[in-house]
Amino acid sequence: MPLLIKTCGLKSPEIIDTALESGADIVGFVHFARSPRHLDLSDIGNLIRYMNGRAKTAILTVNPDEDLLEHLVALDPDYIQLHGQETIERVEHIQQMGVKVIKALPVGGKEDLATVPAYAGKADLIILDAKPPKDSAHPGGNGEVFDWSLLKALDPDIKFMLSGGLTIDNVEQAVREVQPFGLDLSSGIEVRKGEKDAGLIKKFMRRARG
Repeated sequence: MPLLIKTCGLKSPEIIDTALESGADIVGFVHFARSPRHLDLSDIGNLIRYMNGRAKTAILTVNPDEDLLEHLVALDPDYIQLHGQETIERVEHIQQMGVKVIKALPVGGKEDLATVPAYAGKADLIILDAKPPKDSAHPGGNGEVFDWSLLKALDPDIKFMLSGGLTIDNVEQAVREVQPFGLDLSSGIEVRKGEKDAGLIKKFMRRARG
């Protein structure tokens, strides 16, 4: 099966076009005020309409309350991506609202893998990301790489997307060593936090697919 690739934190029509032309399968938008990639709901709605079904869309949020969820669902994304402490029951509740769910799970040590099978059995996609530093204001997108060898302890039948510090310099190694179902990239295609670079997107996609 071809490698699924999600580009996250995109903020303009021009960079969306680059991602799509380079072969991105899912385009992600961030709605989390503390993130440098944050967009207002109206801007996300405009970009989803701009995409016009050319690829799947995802809206990343953190511990959303019911009011926010209703606004997110109204924008008609293919996925809502949860990057907080959301429970499996919360995942199921959102799915019942008529939208698929991507659940990001932080990995810093072997003990963090304990919950992966349960979430993998409920969420439509799971992302294994580097656990953020204790003093970090952001639950993801920190450009940190975790120890990929930890994932050897997972059931090989569990499909997951790999995230955390993926760049043009390590993506080929990541695909070769980890053999993930997909990749989720953000900081590794930026020239500075929140600012995506068309050249880095093209290089990353070529190397990931190669």
